[in-house]
Amino acid sequence: MPNLLDIKARINSIKNTQKITKAMKMVAAAKVKKSQVKVVSARPFSKALGEAFAKVLSSVEGYSSAGLKIDRAIDNYPALMEKRDIKTAGILVVTSNRGLAGAYNANVIRFTLKKIEEYKEKGIDVKLFIVGLKGTSSLKRRAESLGFEIVNTYNKISQEPNSSNALVIAEDMAQSFVNGDIDSIEIVTTRFKNMMSYKVEDWKILPVDDVQKALGDTKTESAKIDPLMDFEPNADSILQKIVPMFITNIIYQALLEAVASELAARMTAMSAATNNAAEMIRILSIDYNKARQAAITNEILEVVSGADALKK
Repeated sequence: MPNLLDIKARINSIKNTQKITKAMKMVAAAKVKKSQVKVVSARPFSKALGEAFAKVLSSVEGYSSAGLKIDRAIDNYPALMEKRDIKTAGILVVTSNRGLAGAYNANVIRFTLKKIEEYKEKGIDVKLFIVGLKGTSSLKRRAESLGFEIVNTYNKISQEPNSSNALVIAEDMAQSFVNGDIDSIEIVTTRFKNMMSYKVEDWKILPVDDVQKALGDTKTESAKIDPLMDFEPNADSILQKIVPMFITNIIYQALLEAVASELAARMTAMSAATNNAAEMIRILSIDYNKARQAAITNEILEVVSGADALKK
């Protein structure tokens, strides 16, 4: 017979867990609405910037660093626009610092490992730049066995990423690209769809073959600028400003999309956990009542048996 005290203790334990999961669901729901507003608000700017970038690129025949002041790697746009054979791919992997978000981090990591395998089959090495503790801890364990290198990790980016965070990452990746350590830059992140779903995607940034690919599902026009328009002060100066802005903005957009997706996944996971806890409490309550009824019945039988023995 089940022990009544054990069942009661388990019910109380599950109730306490249910309170935690319900609270986490409410917190995630409040945060995801705020994050959703940021993502949706940032997308039109990303689209407009991509269109402007595409038009400028299509209107410039060559790149020159003559007369340009280059203090950072990301300002060295002629080197960043250089197209070369890809021998080493640079991938920025965006994960979260915390778990309890369902399969969110597992999906991103699985997608990344698949990309690494595809590159290895083509004879291309891979170097990773990882955002988030979950991706860092998981991918570090596989680095040696799968033969890829982790160049840098970014584990202090808050739940509310800003352009400064994106600029730090962009400069690190641009430095590796300019130095020849990597020959391409891409991002593995999640695109936020709605409160219930997201999609793991691969955004290709450099080399710039197609601005649309770098912007995910954003449609970008490729028409040239009106030939009557002039660049002020010149095309090279404009490109030196817009190329870093374009790269940094894509990374910033990826961080925003990832945070919103993570919160949505956590809200869904905690909602499911809360419902599962309620179901477990219901089943255990039935078991408790059955065990209690059986115990009472046994006590009655013992009393009746004792009374019958005294009569004899």
